[in-house]
Amino acid sequence: MTEVFVAGATGMLGGAIVDSLLRRDVRVRALVRPSSKRETVDALADKGVVIAEGSLTDGPERLARSLEGADVAISALQGGEDVVVDGQTALLRAAEKAGVPRLIPSDFAVDLFRLDDGDNVFLDHRRRAHQAFDGTHVQVTSVLNGAFTEVMTAPFLEIVDWDNDTFAYWGDGDQPCDFTTVADTAEYTAEVALDPAVAGRPVRVAGDVLTMKEFHDALQRGSGRRLELRVRGDVGELEAEIRRRRAVATGPADFVALQYVWAMVTGKAKLDPLDNDRYPAVRPTGVAEFARRFAR
Repeated sequence: MTEVFVAGATGMLGGAIVDSLLRRDVRVRALVRPSSKRETVDALADKGVVIAEGSLTDGPERLARSLEGADVAISALQGGEDVVVDGQTALLRAAEKAGVPRLIPSDFAVDLFRLDDGDNVFLDHRRRAHQAFDGTHVQVTSVLNGAFTEVMTAPFLEIVDWDNDTFAYWGDGDQPCDFTTVADTAEYTAEVALDPAVAGRPVRVAGDVLTMKEFHDALQRGSGRRLELRVRGDVGELEAEIRRRRAVATGPADFVALQYVWAMVTGKAKLDPLDNDRYPAVRPTGVAEFARRFAR
């Protein structure tokens, strides 16, 4: 039986990945910090997950013991540079010591490998982690899913305003963009974990590929609600707004949402080619169906 080690199993995506693995009769071991909520840890154990209590700062020898016997390590870690770069580098070094042959890092985004430094501060961290991965004998496979549909419809992205029934976008609205739900991303990640043939290369998947105009239409059809369409500005105006916000920012959260939008509406971080056909068992949820199920 395949054994998969998951770091970040108590988070939203990590928890979904664990559930997807268990549905495939995979033995799952989860790294859980001592400070994690007891009820969350107990819920994982009740599902049959083997709990490895520890932290990525424990040191390579202790962390390697937690990884021993795993066929694949998956990182669903989220956070700043200390977690994404330092933490994932520590995970890789422990995987090397433990003889784990494969690692799926916490990339889960647009095609960060097509971006340049400065295009997106959080994705810069993920590329820095990959620089640390260079030269390792562990085969690294990124799962790239575009944008999480849940995030794209949340206030953070400033696109959909369910309270005021508006939809606002930047650009010409005609650039295809990639959307995937958290649950579908987890399903694809579980499939990739069981697919050693893709080891060492990125896997690109999308639940739906829509322009912003099509995204707007799909949300309306699915939700049964009319969302007034508004254009915020062209790509040049978006870039100017990112510079303006960055100049007065107290932290990346003040401008990074627009950096994600820029990467999508310019097409610079478009996923191509897609590997969906490699995993026919996954039947992803399109945006209209997502809106039908979850939109307010």
